[in-house]
Amino acid sequence: MQPKFAQIKQHIIDHIRSGTWPEHTKVPSENELAAQFSVSRMTARRALSELSDEGILTRSQGLGSFVASFKSQSSLLEIRNIADEIKERGGQYSGTVLILESIAAIAPIAIALGVDINAQIYHSILVHHENDKPLQVEERFVNPSFASEYLQQNFEATTPHEYLLQVAPLTEARHTIEAIMPSPEICQWLNLYNEEACLQIIRRTWCTNGIVSFARLISPGSKYRLGGHLTFKRTTKT
Repeated sequence: MQPKFAQIKQHIIDHIRSGTWPEHTKVPSENELAAQFSVSRMTARRALSELSDEGILTRSQGLGSFVASFKSQSSLLEIRNIADEIKERGGQYSGTVLILESIAAIAPIAIALGVDINAQIYHSILVHHENDKPLQVEERFVNPSFASEYLQQNFEATTPHEYLLQVAPLTEARHTIEAIMPSPEICQWLNLYNEEACLQIIRRTWCTNGIVSFARLISPGSKYRLGGHLTFKRTTKT
């Protein structure tokens, strides 16, 4: 049986998915949820806080919690599975595999993965869709030492991120983020018909034993954003 806070989260997500609570709808307060589910305010607060951290709700002190905008959001502080983000917003996720192969690592990729030049590595290019509309192109280079069965996966049923998290649990990630103008190839994959700037994330991920993957994630600027929440410990001046 699910913990009570997870039941509350699912209750809220179900209302959002069904359209009962559209964007910017105010959701029940901690007190109301606590009474409805016969739990403490702390349990209700945990559910609302986690949904806020996941980008599903936005919380405003003194006003309450509201259904967040459905524009895709990826946290700078947390590496999340894009399929989960889409499903949590009530969208339908699908993926299209364009390339899935073994290649010899050229110098820049070898350096990024920490392998020898010309070593055999795995290479994939996918397009992630939300409600059948392309949202993100993902190009990924993977160290076979940590994901030996990468080429045997069905990445239309699961994402590379989800698979790699299972076989080589993430311990560290580094990002480079920039705005770019997409190539004609990227425009074709993302169905872009004008010169729209895109957001590019270059990401390297580590497991306990080394570098697992090097990825390039490209999304239309009008459909994607990055966000995060930081809490700083207040220091006392002396």
